[in-house]
Amino acid sequence: MKSGIYRKKTINNLNTKFKYLNIKYDPIKFMNYRIITTLFIFISVMFLSNKGYFWAPVLSVLVYLSFEYILNQKIKKRKEILNNQAIFFFQVLSLTLESGKNLQGGIELTCKSIDDEISNEFKKTLHEVKLGKSLSEAINNMKERIPSEDINTVLLNITQCSLFGTNIIESLNNQIEYLRDKKLLNIKAKINKMPTKISIISVVFIIPIMLLLILGPVVIKLLINGI
Repeated sequence: MKSGIYRKKTINNLNTKFKYLNIKYDPIKFMNYRIITTLFIFISVMFLSNKGYFWAPVLSVLVYLSFEYILNQKIKKRKEILNNQAIFFFQVLSLTLESGKNLQGGIELTCKSIDDEISNEFKKTLHEVKLGKSLSEAINNMKERIPSEDINTVLLNITQCSLFGTNIIESLNNQIEYLRDKKLLNIKAKINKMPTKISIISVVFIIPIMLLLILGPVVIKLLINGI
């Protein structure tokens, strides 16, 4: 199914990404700009470079792909920020609920205590509630703005507990433990990757320098003797 020259699936995919970044931008305009920029690079390189026939398609493909790549990197960065903030936010929310506040009151008090990215998302949710939406509807809308599956799972459990009247505090504490464990596993995974990265850096940079230091005097001596 298409909308104009673009597939509806592609348009919806870009709309989802823009929501994740909290920006309002027309996906059609984004894709048009990407095509125009790519064509400009292709034509410019083709006519200005002696090897334009080679570099023009290569650079054009790289420029075209870079638009999506940059968008994905920004989403990834925001996801990491939200995941890092989520544990503390939900811990405070759990404490406010234990003090006797209902869910909406607990979220309001937590948002007053914390000022960060995830708190701002909950503030938008509370604003939607003031405009007439139910808390469950507003939280479901919030899930569309959050690129983290882990946080969305917590939000889903919160709405289900609120809907069916089950223990929100117990469920929330279990989710916090899960987020902590996952964060610890991610840190361990990064630590385990460090030796590989160091080895690659050694091969690419350090070893050539060592060879240059070792063989340099020999090469210079041979050149001098040759002269």
